[in-house]
Amino acid sequence: MNQNATKKRAASARQSGAGSQKHPEDAVREALRPGQSVELLKALHILTRDGRLNQDSRRKLKQVEHLVQFIEKIVGELAPHAGALTLADHGAGKSYLGFILYDLLLKGQDGATVYGIETRPELVERSRALADRLGFARMRFLNIAAADAVQDAALPERIDIVTALHACDTATDDAIAFGLAKKAQAMVLVPCCQAELAARLRMNKALQLSRTPLAELWRHPLHTRELGSQLTNVLRCLYLESQGYSVTVTELVGWEHSLKNELIIARWTGHKKRSAGERLRALLDEFGLGALGPLRFAALAGTQ
Repeated sequence: MNQNATKKRAASARQSGAGSQKHPEDAVREALRPGQSVELLKALHILTRDGRLNQDSRRKLKQVEHLVQFIEKIVGELAPHAGALTLADHGAGKSYLGFILYDLLLKGQDGATVYGIETRPELVERSRALADRLGFARMRFLNIAAADAVQDAALPERIDIVTALHACDTATDDAIAFGLAKKAQAMVLVPCCQAELAARLRMNKALQLSRTPLAELWRHPLHTRELGSQLTNVLRCLYLESQGYSVTVTELVGWEHSLKNELIIARWTGHKKRSAGERLRALLDEFGLGALGPLRFAALAGTQ
C-alpha cells in the first residue's frame, strides 16, 4: 500500500510539473526586454542558434543586464552635448558591449551613435557586417588604437559617454585620456591586466620603501602583480577626481568568469579636486613611480 501510494504521488507530481513547464519561446520572451533583438543575441552567442535559453545563456543575460543597469542610469541623467547622445567604446573587441547598449538604450534615440574603437581589423569588419545585417545604422567601427582616437577625424569633437570593458593594461589609461580630451560627461571602465605599474615596481623596487616592512607587499611576484593592479586603479580614480569627476568604484560580478571585475564609474561635475592631485603625486613619489606622472597623468603637469 505504501509503495503504491508513493508511486501515485510521484506520477502526479510529474504530471503537475509537466503542465507547469513554460514553452521555450515564452521563457525567452520573459527573460528579454521588450523589443530586444533576438537575432543580435544569437549572433553574440547569448542565445542558442535556435533562439533558446540554456543555463549558460541565462548567466550571460544576467551579466549583460547587470552592466546595462549602470549605464542606463547614466544615459537617463545626462544631456547630450550636441542634442544626440554619443558613446565611444574602447577596446571594443567584437563590440559585445556596444551592440547591447545600442539595442537596449540608444537605437530608439534620434541621432544617438555608438563608436567602437578596436585595433584588430577582422573584428572591426565583423562588427560592421553585423550592424548592417541588423539595421543598426548609427554604429560606427574604427580600426584605430585608443591612444590615436583623440586625433581621428571620424570621431566628433565631444563624446558624451566613454566605455572600456576589459581594455588591456594601458588601453584603459588611453580611454581615460580620450574621455578627458573629449570632455566626456561620464566614463564607465572595467580595467584589465594592469601590468605597467607592476613592472616598474619590480624595476625600481620602490627605493624609499625597500627597507621598510611595506616592501613585503611586492616581495613575491604574484603580490607584485596584485599590488600593481590595485595601485593602478587607485591612481586612475584620483586622476579622474583631480580633473573634475566624481568617482564610484564597485564590482561587476561574474562577467565572463573574469576576476577583473572592478567597475569604475566617473561622472563629470566640473569640480576639480586639488587634494586628489596632491595625493596622486604623493603616491607616485612614495612608490618611486614619478616617471609615470607625465606619461599617464599629463593633465596634472604644471599644476600644484
